[in-house]
This record gives sequence, C-alpha cells and structure tokens, in this order.
Amino acid sequence: MSTQDHYCGAQLLTKSLAELNVEFIFGYPGGSVLDIYDAIFQQDKVSHILVRHEQAATHMADGYTRATGKTGVVLATSGPGNTNCVTGIANAYMDSIPMVVLAGQVPSNLIGGDAFQETDIVGCSRPIVKHSFNCRDVNEIPNVLAKAFYLAETGRPGPVVIELPKDILNPNVKVPFHMDKTPHIRSYSPTVKGHGKQIRKAVESLVNAERLVIYSGGGIVLSDCSDTLTELVERLNAPCTNTLMGLGGISGLHPNFIGMLGMHGSVEANKAMANADVILALGARFDDRVTNKVEKFCPNATIIHVDIDPTSISKTVNAHIPIVGYADTVMKQILAKLDAIGHQPNSDNFAHWWQQIEQWRALNSFSYQTDAEKIKPQQVVEAIYKHTQGDAYITSDVGQHQMFAAQYYPFKEPRKWINSGGLGTMGFGFPAAMGVKLAFPEADVVCITGDGSIQMNIQELSTCLQYNLPVVIVSLNNRSLGMVRQWQDMLYDGRHSSSYMESLPDFVKLAEAYGHVGLRVDHPDQLDDAIKQALSMKNRLVFVDVLVDETEHVYPMQMRFGAIDDMWLRKGEKV
Repeated sequence: MSTQDHYCGAQLLTKSLAELNVEFIFGYPGGSVLDIYDAIFQQDKVSHILVRHEQAATHMADGYTRATGKTGVVLATSGPGNTNCVTGIANAYMDSIPMVVLAGQVPSNLIGGDAFQETDIVGCSRPIVKHSFNCRDVNEIPNVLAKAFYLAETGRPGPVVIELPKDILNPNVKVPFHMDKTPHIRSYSPTVKGHGKQIRKAVESLVNAERLVIYSGGGIVLSDCSDTLTELVERLNAPCTNTLMGLGGISGLHPNFIGMLGMHGSVEANKAMANADVILALGARFDDRVTNKVEKFCPNATIIHVDIDPTSISKTVNAHIPIVGYADTVMKQILAKLDAIGHQPNSDNFAHWWQQIEQWRALNSFSYQTDAEKIKPQQVVEAIYKHTQGDAYITSDVGQHQMFAAQYYPFKEPRKWINSGGLGTMGFGFPAAMGVKLAFPEADVVCITGDGSIQMNIQELSTCLQYNLPVVIVSLNNRSLGMVRQWQDMLYDGRHSSSYMESLPDFVKLAEAYGHVGLRVDHPDQLDDAIKQALSMKNRLVFVDVLVDETEHVYPMQMRFGAIDDMWLRKGEKV
C-alpha cells in the first residue's frame, strides 16, 4: 500500500462521509475542528453549509432528514459550538430523527483539565442521544462513522454524537482507510417482525371490533410505509386518525381520515378514540398531548400497540396486545393473516360506527368566523394550500401557527409536513425549511411561523443569501406569543404576563436588509395576491409578514385534566 492510500484523521472523516453517501454537512468552524475544515476544502464530494448558529445547523440537518429520509450530519467545534447543538439534538431525539453530530473536542491530553473551549459534550447530551462515541484513535474513525449511521438509522431512529479530540485529526499522522459498512454491534439487534401469537390476537380483535380506530404516528412517516397503512385502513374500512407527527401518513383527503387527534385535534377524531372498543396504534407513543389525563383515556378500548421500541409500549398507556416490530412488517403480517382467514374488504364494515362518526364530523369543529377588516390565521393557511395545491413542503415553528397549519393544510403525502412535535422547539421551522430546500431545490418550501418563533433563528437569512435558498416565510404576526397568550386568556383570567412583543422589528425591512424580498399584508383583501406573488418568485427568498387577528384562539382544545374528548369547541362552547 502506497503512502497515497494513507489519510490523516480529518481526511478519514470526510472520506468516510463520502463512502456513506453524505451530501451535506451543516456546521460552523472553530479551533478544534479546523483540520476537518481543511480536509473539507480539499475534497468535492461532501458539501459544507456554513450556518450562523450551531442550533440552526442541527435544525437544518433535521429538516433535511425528515424530507429525504437520509441521515443529517452536523459539525461543531468544542465547547460552545457543541452546547449550541444540544437543543437540536434533543429535538431530533424526541421525534426519532436520525442525525450524526461530529463534536470537536480539545486534545486528548487536555480533556478533563478545563481547557479553553472544553465541555463534556458526551456527558451533556447523554440523556438525549441514542448513543455516543468517544473516538480516541485515528484508526477508529471510519468504523465509528459506520456504526454511528447504523445506530442512528435502525430500530427507533435517533441522534448519535461522536466526540473527536483535536489530536486524532492531526494532518501529520496518516493511516490506511478501512471501513466495515455492515457493522455488527453486540447486544444491539432491533426486532423487525411481530410475534406470531400477538399477530393472531391482534387480528382476532380487529375482525371482532365494533368501533375500531387506527391511530398512527410519526413512525409511519419515518419508516415510509404510508401505502401499507392506507391498504390496511381500506381493507378494514376503519377510521384513521394521525398524531401531529403522523400527518401525511395517510392522505388528509382520504375519506377514512377523520383528522388529527389530541389537544387541538378534530372532535370526530377525539370522540372516536374515546368511544372505540379497539384501538390499533401504529408508530405512535401515546404522548400526553394526545391522551390528556391518562386515567380517563379510552377506558373501554382494547389497545393493540405496535412499535419498534419496546420501551415505548405501555410507557404511559397499558397495551393489551403489545407488538414489537417495524410498522411496515407488522402491518403486512396483519394483512397476510387477514388473507389467511378469508377476511374480505367490505364497505359496510362498521356502518353504525361510521354513522356515529359522521354525526361528530357534522359539528364542523374547524369552522371559524371571518372578519371584513381582520385577517384570520386560518385564512392564511388556507391561502397557502390553495396556491400550492397541497404539493409544497410545509415547515412550521411552534405555537398557534403550528396548530393552524396542522388543522387547515391537508397533507396528502408523507414527509411534506416538517415540524417539531415532541420537544416543541421555537426556532425550528426556518432552518428546517432551509434543509428541505437544499434537498429539493425545485420544490416549493414554505415556512409557516410566528413573530415570536422566527426571531429565534432569524440570523439564518444570511445563510439563505449565501447559498441561494429561496424559501417562502409566512409569519402569522399577532404581535404576541400567541399560544402563551391563549393559555393566559383561558387559564389565567387574561393576565398577559410577558406574552406581548412590545418591540418587534420591521420584518419587511429586515428581510430586505439581508438581500431578500419582504411583503406586508394587513387586510384580508390583500392576502390571496400576496401569497400568490410570494410563491411565484422562485429564485428569491420572500418574507411575508401577515398581520393577523391577535385575539384569535386555536380551537378545538382539550380541557385540562379531562378525557381525550373533553374539549372546547369554540369560545364558551364545550363539546
């Protein structure tokens, strides 16, 4: 082997990423990782995207991953560079997003000595990662990378941190490249197939159910098995509801879809769940924003819970029939068993149950009052849907605008709805949209945000100019922290403690200062044309600042400490 086949640690890193088909690294340079940046400069297979804050790097990688299914990669320097990533790592962990974070570290001989820009990132991130590696030998780098990707992507996906001390990246120490792309990790072997006995019990419950609901979550989207879910729903003629993370798992236009469930879900979804006798939960984890008070959750239902992560089953709600396995595999096992027992599709299945659901649906729980002078936030989302025909990638931040987007934009396909479900991270939506745009430069990518959330990573307007990322930002500007204000209205007698944004910038001028296009909309008559105009400017980032009715609340809304279907339908009106 010639010396040309030898590489320093930083070169091994970039070569390993290329071998693993990584397209982009999202990061920010610093002293501990400058050798990596030099190696990146000297190759052309992996592109680096320079963000303005490391938190945005993690959200860009996250958005890229949610849209493509490919693992996002983040590069940060030691100390504050790494700690700035912690929120994004936690966000990925909560929503089971595969991510690999390359965390620079001070030289090995200085670790533990409070060296300049030293932080124990492995210790800091331990509760919010799937696994961590302390890489201490240059020869380990390729196989550590391969193992990190394998762990991040298999089983229940999640973020993996690799700590890289500066000395193992030394450009003067060169070794051969060797990578095992099919790593074996002792004691790690995710269960793929559901247990046969449990499948039989599940099918018996499904065919004997009188009031069945299929409840699907983000696991359906992340494992790309929407077609199988749709086949199973149609085979059983069952009503299907999605979690916030699962929207798009079945088309929002499908007749069997009864809307999102949970805190701001549809009345028909929450009522159906509350009155079901059998619930088939697929890739969902019974989050508290779904269950409301657990002790009152669906007391008469037999719960079949399918999840790749055995620790998620019966964590909050007891599963009567637990099934560990990949959602796609288990659904196909159920379909095969239905075939084996001669079960046939029947449009009359659950006729009485569907009649009851239609009565709940007739309450039209997403209706709202328009106003001749004030723009309602729901109108904005409906206008975006009208002009994108539901084909855009929609990212959101966190707050009222997130719920309005989930309620009023029917997602027809998986991976088109990109939002922070579990952690609820304000500042996520804009960089996530940038990650999506990098992956799909020809697609419409719209970030629905609010005046509070957008300010948490607004510095990335600069990154968008540098890399020509023409996303459309639509801010539902209600001059307040809308969801906080809503809770203060409903639960704190209207005492608006620190929820009012008294010194908002001029977002139009701010966008223009960064070299982009800014539009302001302050009357309902302007809305339609402004959204159409923004989407027509394919090569420019457009920031649409929409002044919406600041008093509008998100309804329906579950009542605190109630059952899943104890809801406010509208202000002063309970279901």
